[in-house]
Amino acid sequence: MPSRRQAGASVDGPAEARRDYRVARGDPAEPAVAALLAAHLADQRAGTPAGFSFALDAARLAAPDIALFAAWDGDALAAVGALKRLDGGAGEVKSMRAATAYRGRGAGSAILVPIVAAAREAGLTGLYLETGTTPAYDDALALYRRAGFAPCAAFADYRPSPHNQFLALAL
Repeated sequence: MPSRRQAGASVDGPAEARRDYRVARGDPAEPAVAALLAAHLADQRAGTPAGFSFALDAARLAAPDIALFAAWDGDALAAVGALKRLDGGAGEVKSMRAATAYRGRGAGSAILVPIVAAAREAGLTGLYLETGTTPAYDDALALYRRAGFAPCAAFADYRPSPHNQFLALAL
């Protein structure tokens, strides 16, 4: 697990990319949220070989062990992301997705900050995530690294593969 020193790293991007978003717990059945989650799931499955995409559908994101967050810009949904509780006092970042119009505008950071805060509030000791390895994931990886996430071994039920990489943040 990375050092605690890394845990306080900033997740803000360039000043011109920052916006004020209203972040609240999300409902996967809300039409805008459901549409963004469906687009995320379709994109992940289209760009990753079968058996290596672990994006969750809206029904799974409604489970009691998952807290879904949504970032809004007025009435427009900017991004979604979730915190899933794992065994052993850890959590996992799931289903991070910024709407296309909000990429590069701080929406990912707007979601990641409350996920990390919720994990800390819950007394979790670490936060993990699994993501892809193609260039399509470079912007997300930059966000995670700015937040202090560092490479780690596969966790939970994941297995190492050329299609997946794993990151962790000590809380």
